[in-house]
Amino acid sequence: MTKPTADPITTEVVRNFVISCAQDMNAALWRSAFSAIIYEGRDSAVALMDEHGNMLGQSTGVPLFVGAIDACVKLVLERYGDDIHPGDIFILNDSYLQGTHLHDVTAVGPLFYEGEIVGFGAARAHWQDIGAIDPGSTMGSTSIFHEGLRLGPTRIVSKSKPIREWYDLLTRNTRLKDMTIGDLNAQITAIRTGERRLGQILSRIGSDVYRSACANIFEQARQLDVEAIRALKDGTYYREGYLDDDGVGDEPVKVALSLTIEGERMIIDLEGSSDPVEGAINCGAVQTASLLRLAYKTMINPDRAITGGSFSTMEVRIPDKCMFNAREPAACEWYFTGLGLLADLMISCLGEAMPERATAAHYGDSMVAAFFSMDEERGQWISVEPTAGGWGGRVGSDGESALINLVNGGFRNLPAEVYETKFPVRVEEFSLRCDSGGAGRWRGGCGVVRSYRLLEDAFAALWFERSKTTAWGLKGGENGQGPDNDVVYPDGTVEKQLKMRARHFPKGTLFVTRTGGGGGYGNPRARPADEVLEDVRFGTVSRDQAMARYGVAITDDLSIDTEKTLPREAEIATA
Repeated sequence: MTKPTADPITTEVVRNFVISCAQDMNAALWRSAFSAIIYEGRDSAVALMDEHGNMLGQSTGVPLFVGAIDACVKLVLERYGDDIHPGDIFILNDSYLQGTHLHDVTAVGPLFYEGEIVGFGAARAHWQDIGAIDPGSTMGSTSIFHEGLRLGPTRIVSKSKPIREWYDLLTRNTRLKDMTIGDLNAQITAIRTGERRLGQILSRIGSDVYRSACANIFEQARQLDVEAIRALKDGTYYREGYLDDDGVGDEPVKVALSLTIEGERMIIDLEGSSDPVEGAINCGAVQTASLLRLAYKTMINPDRAITGGSFSTMEVRIPDKCMFNAREPAACEWYFTGLGLLADLMISCLGEAMPERATAAHYGDSMVAAFFSMDEERGQWISVEPTAGGWGGRVGSDGESALINLVNGGFRNLPAEVYETKFPVRVEEFSLRCDSGGAGRWRGGCGVVRSYRLLEDAFAALWFERSKTTAWGLKGGENGQGPDNDVVYPDGTVEKQLKMRARHFPKGTLFVTRTGGGGGYGNPRARPADEVLEDVRFGTVSRDQAMARYGVAITDDLSIDTEKTLPREAEIATA
């Protein structure tokens, strides 16, 4: 007897249903989480997979995670095989298996319907403390063994019953016991939500039609990618850049990428990138491939969701001995540092193959400011958050200002009101950083200034990147500014710091952080004078830079001085 299949309408219903299901899962995670980095910052991602671990539905959060979660499900299947039962939950965080740092814990659970596995739910979230040498995130690790508890695929709930020994192990290896278990239970809640929601559509259309619809979704995604790559001109494109350092030394770290298009194939090769480094910026191959998928997706069919049929045209080659192919005992705490630059390099290569979509580089790094105290009398607390910056200009549009970097996607900084309520820190300034965006016909977006003052003695750490390879401009556009930080002590002494391992600071210390801006696109002299005036009025460009970069003179009352303003590029061309 022939099995029933899904028609086009049913396929579309299933496509949108699985995305809706993933969104419900993520909502359950955010509403149940104990730590602000998840329920406010959204440092998480969830996904719904088929029974083989292929992506079906995803939700907003950190997009970098989504392209690698399927690998975690497949690792669980590889280890446990047929020994998977209703109600089971597995977790893992090994940097060399899932690619990220140990704080990112992935929970995986099977989804059963009428006694058979029809899929998997997965939820990855950042745990605030995993037992590293420093609370929160350590800036000074040189080995994975400095970075906390490391787990391969591990069953932590068996047939809906928590395995107490594993819960005990987790709580003994974290400084924040209740928060850790609370966040784990929130991830489990997300998976249970996915199973309940998936059961709703299966009860209506049956598992055979559902699987047929999934196969259709995968094939459609594959075909769309093939058509998109075929439309591009064959060729090889190469870009390279340098990270400031690896966090423990002071030598620049090379990142290189070549992209080759051959018919319907796209080959990405990282040959030429640095070998593994001593500091903590090494990254597992799974997460490197996920980043390249993300950069690919921003340019190739960005309006279609990622599925198990996506990226069939894409091949990633990473040398065995490479910082982007981390092996034990390489430190990986700041694995995402090189990924921001790598994304810009790939998008720049794709911009040559797709000039109508070319964009200048963005500020590129997560720009992390961390504060914590382990004082039991005053209360233990940890705050770790990324900071927004400027994106690159492109034809027809300025770059976005104060937007989180590509790697973090939906991640959000904590609102000042929430920050000041939860932590003994006052946010004294949160503003656009004037003149930080690169000048251009379409200027780069601005970075931000975010200042924190300690209201009690506490520890602080900083991790800011891309001061050497700042966001580059295109077609005559100028580079954006790099980051710049001041640590101002209560006595007025000022210390410059970009990367700083956790240190103790006295009450009253002020941390002024400034993130980088995006690159500009096109000749700045082609920018209309009235647009430069609006920039000055809005505070993104100063009067001095309006004249120096754009040739537009602005008067004290914020109007255009037509006599002193230099001719626009278009006027010169017409003359």
